Amino acid sequence: MFVRIVKMGFQPEKIDEFLANFEENKTKIRGFEGCQFLELYRGKDNTNQFFTYSYWKDEEALENYRHSELFKSVWANTKVLFNEKPEAWSVDKLVSLE
Repeated sequence: MFVRIVKMGFQPEKIDEFLANFEENKTKIRGFEGCQFLELYRGKDNTNQFFTYSYWKDEEALENYRHSELFKSVWANTKVLFNEKPEAWSVDKLVSLE
């Protein structure tokens, strides 16, 4: 399993627009081949900050998504709302807490 974590900071007045875009596309992303999990988290102390956690079958599945029309559309609508440069990490999941 391959895990992708993305940290994003938004202009306060653009958060509702981001959330609407995420809500509109989350099912499509979750249904993308190789996507096994997707959740969105909001910073407790910095409510302009959001994190996506997604689990992918492998790195190739993530790369296929990142080169898809779905990703290009979602990202084009998201990146214009940032107030800071996003950060991303790709990690391997080693231990399950289940």
